[in-house]
Amino acid sequence: MQSTPPKIQKTMASIPQEKEVAEDLSPFFLVYTDGTISRFGEDWVSPPSFDPVTGVTSKDVIISSDTGVSARLYLPKLPSPQTKLPLFIYFHGGAFCIGKASSTFYHQYLNYLVSEANVVAVSVDYRRPPEDPLPTAYDDAWDVIKRAVGSLDEWLSSHADFERVYLGGDSAGANIAYNMAMRAGARGGEVEDLRIEGLVLLHPCFWGTQRTESESEVPKFTAVIDRVWPFAHPTSVGNDDPLINPLGRGAPRVSTLGCARALVCVAGKDMLRDRARGYYEALGESGWEGEAEFFASEGEGHCFFLLGGESDSAKALMARIVSFINRR
Repeated sequence: MQSTPPKIQKTMASIPQEKEVAEDLSPFFLVYTDGTISRFGEDWVSPPSFDPVTGVTSKDVIISSDTGVSARLYLPKLPSPQTKLPLFIYFHGGAFCIGKASSTFYHQYLNYLVSEANVVAVSVDYRRPPEDPLPTAYDDAWDVIKRAVGSLDEWLSSHADFERVYLGGDSAGANIAYNMAMRAGARGGEVEDLRIEGLVLLHPCFWGTQRTESESEVPKFTAVIDRVWPFAHPTSVGNDDPLINPLGRGAPRVSTLGCARALVCVAGKDMLRDRARGYYEALGESGWEGEAEFFASEGEGHCFFLLGGESDSAKALMARIVSFINRR
C-alpha cells in the first residue's frame, strides 16, 4: 500500500503586512477584513500520475467550462479492455472551505482505495466558500453525478458499471455525499441512467445547535465549528439547517435516502461521533428499506486514515469499505 504521507503542518506562510485578520478559524483558515481567506495546507498538492506502488493511474478532467469545476479520475490496473468496475464518486473534506481533489493526502488515499476496492473513482473538485458560498458545492456535486453517465470521459464510458455506483466522502465531503443521496432519493434513487447502490460516510460532518456529549468534551474546538457553517453558508438558517443537521427540525425524512445500502464510519476520539451514530440509529429506525451498517475505529481521531494508512486501524477501516463496495 501507499507509504505514510508526511504529517500535515498546522502552520502557514506569514500573514501579509497589509492584511488584517478579522476571524481566526484555525486549524482551517484565516479570514481577513477584506473578505479573503488564507487556507492551511493549500500548497500541499500532487499532480495526476501513474502510481507505481498501487498501479493506479489518474488524470484531471474539466466538468464544466462555465464553472471551472473539475474532477480527478482514477483507474486501477485492468485485466482486460472490456473490464467493468464499480464507480466510486468521492467528495473531499475540509470544513467545506479547504482541501482539493489534488491535495496530496487525498491523492494518496484515492490511489490506495481504488487499488484495494478495484473501482473506477471520480474525486470531485467542487467550488469552495467564501469565493463560492454554499450551496454551490452541493450543486457542483450534483452536476458531476449527472454528468458521470454522459461523455465525461472514456474511462467511465468504457469501464464504469453504472449499476454499481457508490457515493462517499470524509467529514464535509461525507456531508455532501449524504445530501446527494437525499437528492437522489427525491428522484426514486436514480440520477439520469445512474443507480446509486451505496453510500460511504467517513466521519461525516453533521452539526447542530444543541451539544452532544462528544462535542462537549472539546468546547474550544466546538466553538470554532459553530462559526464555520455560517461562514460557509451565510444564507442558511443556521447550525440546524437540514443540510448540516439531518435530524433537525424541518429536515427531510431520512427514510427517503436514495440508495440501497449505507455505511456510517466513526472514530472513537472524534467529537463528531455522537451525531454520526445518532444518524445511523435514526436511519435504522426510520423505515428506510435499505441496509445500514456501522463501523467504529476506537482510539482514533477525526479522519486519521488520511494521515497514513499503515496502522492497523486504517487497514481495518479500508477492509470494511472494500467489503461494503464489493458485496452485492
